[in-house]
Amino acid sequence: MTRSAALGFDEFTGAVYAIRMLIYANRIDWSVMNAPRSLTVAPRVEPAFFALLLGMLLAQLDMSIVVAALPRISDDLRAGPAIAGVTAAYLLTVTVTTPIAGKLGDVLGRRVVFVASVVVFGAGSLACAVAPSMLFLVAARALQGIGGAGLVITAVSTLGLLFDQAELIRRQIWLTAVTAIAALAGPPAGGFLSGFAGWPAIFLVNVPVCVLALALGYHGLPGRSGTAGLRGFDLAGAALVLVATSCVVVLGSFEAVAGNAVGAPMILVLAAVTTIVFVRRERRAADPLIALTIFAVPGLARSIAVTGIGGIALFGTFTFVPLALIAGTGYDVATVSTLLVALTAGQLVVTATFAIVARTFPRMAPWGRLGLVLGVVGLGLLAVLPLAGAAPTFFVLSVAVAGLALSGAALGLLMQAYTLLGISVAPPAHFGSAMATLTLARQLGGSIGAAAFGWLLITISGSTVAITAVLGVAAILLAGGLGIAPRRQDEPLAKVSRRTASSRSRQSTEP
Repeated sequence: MTRSAALGFDEFTGAVYAIRMLIYANRIDWSVMNAPRSLTVAPRVEPAFFALLLGMLLAQLDMSIVVAALPRISDDLRAGPAIAGVTAAYLLTVTVTTPIAGKLGDVLGRRVVFVASVVVFGAGSLACAVAPSMLFLVAARALQGIGGAGLVITAVSTLGLLFDQAELIRRQIWLTAVTAIAALAGPPAGGFLSGFAGWPAIFLVNVPVCVLALALGYHGLPGRSGTAGLRGFDLAGAALVLVATSCVVVLGSFEAVAGNAVGAPMILVLAAVTTIVFVRRERRAADPLIALTIFAVPGLARSIAVTGIGGIALFGTFTFVPLALIAGTGYDVATVSTLLVALTAGQLVVTATFAIVARTFPRMAPWGRLGLVLGVVGLGLLAVLPLAGAAPTFFVLSVAVAGLALSGAALGLLMQAYTLLGISVAPPAHFGSAMATLTLARQLGGSIGAAAFGWLLITISGSTVAITAVLGVAAILLAGGLGIAPRRQDEPLAKVSRRTASSRSRQSTEP
């Protein structure tokens, strides 16, 4: 078995495990708990919810599904070093388009943004499949990313319009499971499709799924809630946020750029200046892209800040976790990839547990703090792993598995708790913009973390010390997040009556 095949098999095993965990969680949810739903869900909402999940799965799956097919794409299109653009173009446009998609949802309604996103994503997928050159493929992947941003943010922001807090807790497990399955199943699915039918099949399979998502979701998704239109849309703010976020993503995506002694500081300065100009612009804009009033809501502002810290510490260190495992255990890449299943297992176990226990303890602020504590302990264990090479094998493996499981649990808990908290306190007039800002904080946090920790790894001599320093700094950063995390008083516990919730559900599905 080749190295790539071994990796694909291990990731496929992890994906199967993730699906089994999801099924088991829902068995507990319905048969053991047998709790009544918090509201009477309108008939059209269930297909719409499934359509949102399909769209989110497509968008997140396409971040990783092309990885296994990159060698074939490079050979067929004679890409050379430009092959990195296939993944970077998608990641870039997904990130920079997120706040714009969130604002458009507030202005035009979630249904319009969802339909447009599905169409753009499907068109980009078709263009990728027929790409005759590398430049064409990179451009098509960028188009795909624009649609993908709309699919992700529509799924996150629409839940708060369709369901109340108790129902959201039950539904959130599906969104977290979709994220985990997409991350695990992407590479093996891409390897299988490219080997069986050629790499264009990776993109062609998206088209019928897009059609299905449109058919299921069109009638059940919320339409426009007001009379606002695109007149007066904050184009200047959109341009500024595109420049600022692009700088951050480029630094986090290309090691050569992040390590350039001249280019990296220039890009950082450009990002900082553009951000300052953007904030000043948003203060004066009549209808800002990101309304600064959302930061006046303590629970939301703190959730956004801690989500960004979590993105830096957890998403930003993903690249370095396998290095710590190799340094501590001495295992090869294939064996280490098997150990990484513990990361996903921790995330899925805490997701299933959260979906049950949070019904009894619905305050999200304590759950978020628990996630931070789990992350500090998990990253701390992984940080000492490279220094424990001389310890007994059983001890080293125990530390590795515990660190991975706790880090995965922290990731799952932080994503759920602060998303649900943000939904509960976000201003209705800027709901999509608030959810987009929360999502953008996590995405940019991952890029900032990847760039900063990569620089730290380069500057510290000695690989073992450097990896320990990277993970140790990430753990300290999460510990610092406890000081600014949302508090109980930042989170009003809304009691939604069955009558009120049912009325809101009916209104949200009206054209």
